[in-house]
Amino acid sequence: MRGRVSPKFPGTRADLADSGAGPWARTLPGMDVGHGLLTVRASGAAAARAALGGAPPREVQLLMGCAVPKGLPERGAALRLPDASLHASREGVVLLTVAEARLTIGFGELKPLMFQPVPVEPPLRAVFTGAVAHVLAAARALDPRGLSHHLVGLAELVLRSALKAELDRVDALASRRREALDYMREHLSDPALSADRVAEALFISRRRLYQLFDDGQGVSERIRGLRIDRAKALLSDPAKAAKGIGEIARDCGFVSAAHFSRTFRQVVGETPTRYRSR
Repeated sequence: MRGRVSPKFPGTRADLADSGAGPWARTLPGMDVGHGLLTVRASGAAAARAALGGAPPREVQLLMGCAVPKGLPERGAALRLPDASLHASREGVVLLTVAEARLTIGFGELKPLMFQPVPVEPPLRAVFTGAVAHVLAAARALDPRGLSHHLVGLAELVLRSALKAELDRVDALASRRREALDYMREHLSDPALSADRVAEALFISRRRLYQLFDDGQGVSERIRGLRIDRAKALLSDPAKAAKGIGEIARDCGFVSAAHFSRTFRQVVGETPTRYRSR
């Protein structure tokens, strides 16, 4: 069936074809798409140009791990239409490609979703998988241009819904991260301040706390950095000139002046006394 043109759809590959060649064959190998995850991307040089802030790509691809209809050919099914194409594999991966110009949401707005797997809520996933199943089952009986509009609308629905969910998730993470940092700053003078204490105060697990800070810096290292920042502020404040090094060490949560001096020199590159004199 590969390459065959349906007589019902002049000039359009609208058959459910064995996709042993073409875009799908170049997409699947090595692609690990988790169930319920969506990756939005552009392919080839267009993706690189877009990432560098150039012109938007001609096509946007939605790659989702989800349930697919039973009875697909061994190499999957392909549906090619004007401005849209749909590919499904028996392994549970669906690739929906639409013309970027047909979307009402700008390519730049999709950056939070681009090139990274984001979770899709079950209700949206159910809508998507149901629509894919119906399209694949009824493609030969449908007008290709009307079906193309339908697929573009499906892509728009998924993109807008996933983008809203991702922005809400990022906003929630940012809010919890601010709460954690506020607690750390309020309790810096307590030498017992630790990741466990912060997690307990926020009523979250230690693992969840570390997920809030996914920039590679551990919570203990972040606490140390906040202490050093406070120490630098106190050492450079003329109004605090009467404070001794030991007192500043206690104000910043260090167990001793010696520990403070060693840590400060390790991080800043000079002793607290030298820093203050400058």
